[in-house]
Amino acid sequence: MQIDFQDETKQVDIKDIDMIERLLSFAGVQENVDEDAELSVTFVSNDEIQVINRDYRQIDKPTDVISFALEEKGEGELEVVGADLPTVLGDIIISIDRAKEQAVDYNHSLQRELGFLSLHGFLHLLGYDHMEEADEKKMFKRQEDILNAFGLERE
Repeated sequence: MQIDFQDETKQVDIKDIDMIERLLSFAGVQENVDEDAELSVTFVSNDEIQVINRDYRQIDKPTDVISFALEEKGEGELEVVGADLPTVLGDIIISIDRAKEQAVDYNHSLQRELGFLSLHGFLHLLGYDHMEEADEKKMFKRQEDILNAFGLERE
């Protein structure tokens, strides 16, 4: 899987980016994602993610992670035909400010929080959701199973 990282905050350690890349690649194998699939992970500030959240979700406050799935067809969109094109899963945007806050709130490492948020966003790109209680249970169990199998358990 090809993962493009952008750290607009200049605050994310290269070791954390490496861990996220390994985790998402591991999750891709667990979820049978095409090895040629592409996605991006961008780290932003609370201010930037608040603008994104406001503009795309009409919620004018910061959040921890937002995903934009590119493989989902919107109403009236046509499917692009081309067997040689890689699967572009979409974009994951993470607030590094919120990740740091939540690591403290949940009493675990920043690395664990970044792994959780990255995987959460990745599962959204694959179609998992948590709008309904049954879907939430399924998604959160899958997250924990993958995190634990990867070795990024709660501390």
